[in-house]
Amino acid sequence: MTSSTHAFTPDPRNAVVLVSINGELVPRAAARVSLFDAGYVLGDGVWEGLRLVNGRIALLDRHLKRLYEGAKTIDLDIGLSPAQMSERLQALVAANRMTDGVHIRLMVTRGVKATPHQDPRFTISPATIAIVAEWKNPAETVKRRGIRLASVAVRRGAPDVQDPGLNSHSKLNCIAACIQASKAGADEALMLDPHGFVATCNSTHFFVVRGAALWTSTGRYCLKGITRGLVLELARRFGMTAEERDFTLAEAYGADEAFVTGTFGGLTPVIEIDGRRIGEGRPGPITARLAEWHARAIAEDCGQAA
Repeated sequence: MTSSTHAFTPDPRNAVVLVSINGELVPRAAARVSLFDAGYVLGDGVWEGLRLVNGRIALLDRHLKRLYEGAKTIDLDIGLSPAQMSERLQALVAANRMTDGVHIRLMVTRGVKATPHQDPRFTISPATIAIVAEWKNPAETVKRRGIRLASVAVRRGAPDVQDPGLNSHSKLNCIAACIQASKAGADEALMLDPHGFVATCNSTHFFVVRGAALWTSTGRYCLKGITRGLVLELARRFGMTAEERDFTLAEAYGADEAFVTGTFGGLTPVIEIDGRRIGEGRPGPITARLAEWHARAIAEDCGQAA
């Protein structure tokens, strides 16, 4: 039975949460955007996934920096300053009386189109800003068991085709990769770069442990991951050799440990790639240590005692 790094335990409270549509708080069941919205018509927009911990949004400055850089890249005027966006996020979680164990999806699209067409000059409204906050924690069974990956034919491309560093609504290549992996009986896809080196997964970032060294891809063909960056910082701070480098599938198969990272799941162990057992075929000690360091860093960022 396959699972996902985004597997979660359903929470009945989510049926009645309020969501934010352009600053208006409405019940989840009543949330609407236009059929002509650029996000629906074209996937034209940028987004962030966030975690609420101890009443604070973890690593918010890093997430907003990525959001606004992405918007600038596609020439999208969000219409709010980062401080105003932070206030809007806080207003939503306060209205829902949320403090912990919450996942937030912040979505910004170019706005409503005069007609369904890709040209941004057909946009006739300000940007659409939709925010969904849910009580949502990763499924502990997935973390205890670990996940299985399958390498797929869908590649992460170069930035002159579609910049893989951009957290855009247009995720069809990642969806296609996810489908291939699922059909192969795996939990998530391991995607290669145009040169055949390991790049990233379809919705998370990939790391291997070889000896005393931690490897991840060069970063040229993957999203600028917030958790990815934090894990690299923590590994180096605590004396590990942490490299961003080219490496092959064969080197991934031969790793002592492997794991993936993401805002929602934190660190999730990888126990198998393409039917090859990784290490002992169970979550490893270095992965566990890094997960502990990561949890402490998030707690400190959100004002909790380490």
